[in-house]
Amino acid sequence: MDVEQFDMQRYLSVLPLFSDLSQLERDRVAQGCQLRRLTRGDMVFRVGEPCEAFHVVVLGQVKLYVASPAGQEKVIELVGPGHSFAEAMMFLSMPCILNAQALADTLLLCVSKQAVFGEIERDPKFSMHMLAGISRRLHGLVRDVEGYALHSGMQRLIGYLLRDVQGEVAGNNGIVTVSLPVSKATIASRLSLTPEYFSRVLHELEAENLIEIDKREIRILDVQRLAAYGSH
Repeated sequence: MDVEQFDMQRYLSVLPLFSDLSQLERDRVAQGCQLRRLTRGDMVFRVGEPCEAFHVVVLGQVKLYVASPAGQEKVIELVGPGHSFAEAMMFLSMPCILNAQALADTLLLCVSKQAVFGEIERDPKFSMHMLAGISRRLHGLVRDVEGYALHSGMQRLIGYLLRDVQGEVAGNNGIVTVSLPVSKATIASRLSLTPEYFSRVLHELEAENLIEIDKREIRILDVQRLAAYGSH
């Protein structure tokens, strides 16, 4: 995407966070926005850095993670196009408590704290949109904790494979292809699984003729059987 040709107003108008604003209000927000290009591996921010903006992924993908002193990573979230991150840290005026890294060539829309706070002062309804976004993230984190505590590794992996496929099954004989957006090791970390366990479960599912594996393409041969297998 050519940054020079990027239509900031139009993009803001289709984001749920800004879609209810008037054109004048979006103009004000746009003045506090910047586009940032990153190549794969570039850091958006690191733990301890000040958080003066939140970010919306326009293109690409960003990994939010924490790392141990020994260098082990735990992936907290994978953020794709149209989704935002770092709102809560911005509101708390606290340093970043996690790291954010581009997993592919990425275009970010960075929305400054000043632009957000200014709009909240002018229109309290805008704060409701911000709260809704933060609440959705909290809800997702609660679901993650529930999954880690109550579901087996097998169930978490199957749930990940089936997360978006239910609506695609009709008319396709129950066969669906899922493309893994990032490496298997990254997804394993996101699910709190070791890469070795992740691979072992995939090959077990393949041996049961539930899936076929072709690098990052996972062909689900029978959605209903796979879902039932995860409930064992």
